[in-house]
Amino acid sequence: MKVAYTGWTWLVNHQDNYKYEFEQFLKEVADIGYDSVENFAFITKYFDNNAEEVKGLLDKYGLEMVNLYEHFSTDPEEDYKKAGEYIDFMKKIGATYLNLQGVMWKDAPFDRPTDEATIKAYAALSNRIGKLCKENGCVAVFHPHAATPVYTEEQIDIFLANTDPEYVWLCPDTAHTTLAGMDAVEAFKKYLPRIGYVHLKDVDPDVNNSPEWPMNRFCALGLGTVDFRGIYRVLKEGGYDGVLCVELDKPLVCNYKSALVSREYIHNVMGL
Repeated sequence: MKVAYTGWTWLVNHQDNYKYEFEQFLKEVADIGYDSVENFAFITKYFDNNAEEVKGLLDKYGLEMVNLYEHFSTDPEEDYKKAGEYIDFMKKIGATYLNLQGVMWKDAPFDRPTDEATIKAYAALSNRIGKLCKENGCVAVFHPHAATPVYTEEQIDIFLANTDPEYVWLCPDTAHTTLAGMDAVEAFKKYLPRIGYVHLKDVDPDVNNSPEWPMNRFCALGLGTVDFRGIYRVLKEGGYDGVLCVELDKPLVCNYKSALVSREYIHNVMGL
């Protein structure tokens, strides 16, 4: 399995200095021992779609960009168009996976009733993008995410029932799965045949910590209660040989520290 780290937290508040921050991200994760990286698809805009420049930086630090991450909007045709642009960029830098995610709300309530119509619309769009990915040698993976229409087990089941497994894979996230009330190990067992990519992060079990926005409880690997040994066992025994990508929304100290703590944990617990 490849061990990757996400770079968007280096860039998200530094749009005025993005090229420096992107290279700093690559330099730090390479130093720590990651072999692969992912990033939000906004880097295509930051680099004016100059894939050669991005590929040059990746090569400089001996890293592979495995994934770009597309967030859906309220305009499915625009999302499909952007997916095509991202796929072209991915092919030039050697990336394989296009991660898809529904629109996230940022106001209360955090948990909302299942909106089956929206989930089916996401499934239809994901099928179209997934077909386009396959035609271009890439893989579409969908990320169930808190504060979006596809988050709970019920919602994931509806989404998967309406997507073609030939075109659309799942990217389960250990923390979002846990936050949604699922047993992460059992969820990974259930969805194993559709898993195409994996996000790793831990969860602080204290429900009194940021109850208004529970995603603030996400933390570096080994600092919460997620059973990573059990999840890794399920993946390994099930023949998964893809990417394990650490993605932390809010580093507790700094990006480097969270990446280091998580990489050491993966080495010590998973032997990777």
